[in-house]
Amino acid sequence: MTAKTPRPDTSPGPSRRRLLTVGGALALGPLLAACGNSGKDDKGGKDAAGSSSGEATANSGPWSFKDDRGRTARTDKRPETIVAFVSTAAALYDYGIECEGVFGPSEPVDGKPNPQAGDMDVSKMTSLGTAWGQFNVEKYAALQPDLLVSNMFPPPGLWFVPEESKDKVEALAPTVGISVARTSLLNPLKRTAELAESLGADLSTREVTDAKARFDKAIETLRTAAKGNGGLKVMAVTGDKDNFYVAVPDSYCDLNYFKDLGVEFVEGRKSDEWGFWEFLSWENADKYHADLIMVDNRSSSMPLEQLNEKATWRRLPAVKAGQTTPWSMEERFSYAGWAPVVERLAAAVEKSKKLKA
Repeated sequence: MTAKTPRPDTSPGPSRRRLLTVGGALALGPLLAACGNSGKDDKGGKDAAGSSSGEATANSGPWSFKDDRGRTARTDKRPETIVAFVSTAAALYDYGIECEGVFGPSEPVDGKPNPQAGDMDVSKMTSLGTAWGQFNVEKYAALQPDLLVSNMFPPPGLWFVPEESKDKVEALAPTVGISVARTSLLNPLKRTAELAESLGADLSTREVTDAKARFDKAIETLRTAAKGNGGLKVMAVTGDKDNFYVAVPDSYCDLNYFKDLGVEFVEGRKSDEWGFWEFLSWENADKYHADLIMVDNRSSSMPLEQLNEKATWRRLPAVKAGQTTPWSMEERFSYAGWAPVVERLAAAVEKSKKLKA
């Protein structure tokens, strides 16, 4: 099957956008904001790694990176003006690489920073749009980008780069895609770190090594919690006004890896060719029993307040027992980003009780 870039819902049937965005997270919109190399000072005196002059890591030499499509992006020197999908930009930011532009959901949620933006201050960045299909090619071109980076759900489509704009976007600068579907969480974490290092990040800094150590500790905590609460059924979900969506765990890199750690997931059945969700009517939201429910926390998904308006949601045993936890379905792929996410899930698994159906 040839992967296509998600598109807005224009027909009665579910589209990939509905699958991954609305149905599995609503459509997000590209938004470009300023992406440049954080290690480069205003006068250009240092490169991204902090080198002051002609070392091998400086910007003077050619740069290349082979992405998860098997394509090699090449530039005459290391990219400085970088544009990225918001979660990808946030991950690079954790390694000290800043973006001139971002696309994807970044607007505040209930007055709080959008979880997909990580620690970035997106108010200082150039926006290309915040809804699906709003990638502003003109603004992108005006930034004179050196590189565009995005996730892929799955390859080869770059997440939130509209199919109809793909050729124009790729003509302006090299692109890099990181695969985050149907793989282990460890893979996009590793690949994003490698990309950051190629762009000048120093992976030996205390901040980076501490984040990795915290992530590794959280993983062992989750493994222990899953073993100690064996038989606990966990279900990852999202919703919209029309449907309730149950995740197919193997399609998501985080759920896929958490299964390896011993977490027992409700296995949604693939409802269409993309295979990320099982679509259920709200009348059938109780099809599966779950002791703990992970709820999509993206700004595009239905928030808990609206879920609680659905009678079938309120009747679910896990909801009645207060055993729900946020699901960071599009968390940034850095160890700093994922460590607290894994800690939160470990705590939820540890304290949840097995419930009667």
